[in-house]
Amino acid sequence: MFLGLPLIIYVIFVISPFAQAFYYSMTNWSGFSPDMKFIGLKNYQRLFSDEIFLKALGNNVFLAIVLPLTTIILALALATMATVGGSSVGEVRGLRGSALYRVVTFFPYVVPAVAIGIIWSMMYDPSSGLVNGILVDVFGVDSLKSFAWLGDPRTAMGATIFVILWSMTGFYMVLFVAAIQGVEKEIFEAARLDGAGRFRTAISITLPLIRENVQTAYVYLGILALDAFVYMQVMNSAGGPEYSTVVMSQRLFKAAFTDGQAGLASAMGVVLAVVTLLFASLVFLVNRLTGGESEGKKR
Repeated sequence: MFLGLPLIIYVIFVISPFAQAFYYSMTNWSGFSPDMKFIGLKNYQRLFSDEIFLKALGNNVFLAIVLPLTTIILALALATMATVGGSSVGEVRGLRGSALYRVVTFFPYVVPAVAIGIIWSMMYDPSSGLVNGILVDVFGVDSLKSFAWLGDPRTAMGATIFVILWSMTGFYMVLFVAAIQGVEKEIFEAARLDGAGRFRTAISITLPLIRENVQTAYVYLGILALDAFVYMQVMNSAGGPEYSTVVMSQRLFKAAFTDGQAGLASAMGVVLAVVTLLFASLVFLVNRLTGGESEGKKR
């Protein structure tokens, strides 16, 4: 009874828009006219015969595999060093100056994504960018002089992923630091007495104990990877060379606000929502099959 009102609000403002989007996806609505014609699944047939959309779908799937995994590995490594990676003698603690490291690594997260995209686009500039300047002037890599990092299909996606990693790793490092600090230090001391090294402790002790936090981080990073609109649009608004960085949200934006095809854009939104739900379900399923739920109950 007490959940009745929140449930009604949730249905009106969350479930209802999803249902409306699904209905619009089966029409030829332009988005700027009250007139629309029901056309069934033609928009979906059109999507899955569109090479650019399929390329965008593949890019999103690639991001959903690479980005969460890489970010979590980096963030977990940094969090481990900042909490239990210090001296092996005496009290279990992090590296000296770990508080400073947390602030420095977290700083990129507080910068708006649009600003990050603009800054790194300038840094990747082939003629006057800082990246090429450092590589050529400092390291003497003359072959990369005037190299277009965002203009080459071989490097455009990698360069963009690096920017997202740079901006997100600090936040998840702080998340994991909080989780590790919630673990009793006696557990780490016992592992040290048993002769476990830092890597062994991180894999066999730390990771299982903060599994739920890692699962949450993986889901949120997967959602970011399946969207990634801001970074991709700012750094490569046209989808990159040979559509190497185009994502579904960019195609959706173009269809809705440039081409005036709101029905087709709604179909893209439905596909994106389904892929996101499948990704989240897969993460929870894998966590359950690997014993995550039973470990949580034991704790």
